[in-house]
Amino acid sequence: MQIDYDSLTATVAALTEGETDAVALMATLACELHHADDRFDWTGFYRVVAPDLLKIGPYQGGHGCLVIPFSRGICGAAARTREIQLVADVEAFPGHIACSASTRSELVLPVTNGAGDLLGVLDIDSDRPDAFTEKDAARLSAILSDTFRHAR
Repeated sequence: MQIDYDSLTATVAALTEGETDAVALMATLACELHHADDRFDWTGFYRVVAPDLLKIGPYQGGHGCLVIPFSRGICGAAARTREIQLVADVEAFPGHIACSASTRSELVLPVTNGAGDLLGVLDIDSDRPDAFTEKDAARLSAILSDTFRHAR
């Protein structure tokens, strides 16, 4: 099953309307995303909890890394640069942190609120190589922007 972005966008908007709590938004979005596409092996958030430090937040899938500094891994790179990380082969990414041996590709997107504050990153792992596309990155980025614009 492949994700239907139009349906997902409408569902997430309905489920999160009026919500400003970032953790509640993350939990809802992680659940909806994880069950929307069979490419998604691990779907979750790492929250900014201190300068240059991410800590695991709401997620779906097996265990994840508990803490990730901005200086390490794909999630750290997304947080540090505030740029989407679309990685077709995690083994080819310098400094990749192997939280799960099954991960072959990743898509990590920075999560900001309407004020531009970095709240964390959305990390989607796949057990398939080259699982994600530029379309996935663009559509998920739009959903994040809409969902977290009023988040605290």
